[in-house]
Amino acid sequence: MKTVLCYGDSNTWGYEPGSGRRYPYSQRWPGVLASLLGSTYHIIEEGLSGRTTVLDDPTRVGKNGLPYLRPCLDTHAPLDLILLMLGTNDLKHRFGLSAYDISAGIAMLLTVIQQSGCGPEGRTPRVLLLSPPHIGPLSALGELFEGALEKSRRLAEMYRIVATQNGCRFLDAAEIVTVSPVDGVHLDAAQHDRLGRRLAEVVRELV
Repeated sequence: MKTVLCYGDSNTWGYEPGSGRRYPYSQRWPGVLASLLGSTYHIIEEGLSGRTTVLDDPTRVGKNGLPYLRPCLDTHAPLDLILLMLGTNDLKHRFGLSAYDISAGIAMLLTVIQQSGCGPEGRTPRVLLLSPPHIGPLSALGELFEGALEKSRRLAEMYRIVATQNGCRFLDAAEIVTVSPVDGVHLDAAQHDRLGRRLAEVVRELV
């Protein structure tokens, strides 16, 4: 059996635009992925709403993706593949980061993965780095993500460079899915399905 870890934020957790409720597992993209890949794959869902790459959020406790990553890897080892999709929450106005800054945070996470020995037989697991979907027109979340629309469109270029430098596969989620017009940040159920189906194809190639 191949083990795949999905490490992300609310768009991995399954946040429903507008209501804030969580989509059922079968509708979330990791659930779609698990259904398509079947019993020879074990899909581990590690999504957390508000998770950043390496930042402590002054308004929310426990959202920094860095301190939890290594314990998470050790808990679920051995891992054949890690799907890493973070960066949307780093775009919040309160952090004041550029796309380059956010990609530097992603690079720190990749370093932790590479040094973890959490792959089969203590090797480094394969990694698929995804740049997140572009931020869309914002309504209620407009002030929270002020200035984020343009920066989100530069993440893919920065992430691609980081992926190349760290020897991992890259995929631009914005080429596959779009965020809901309800809030401009989260995926609706149809987009979760699209992402899960595309990732199933890529995972089969990688492992």
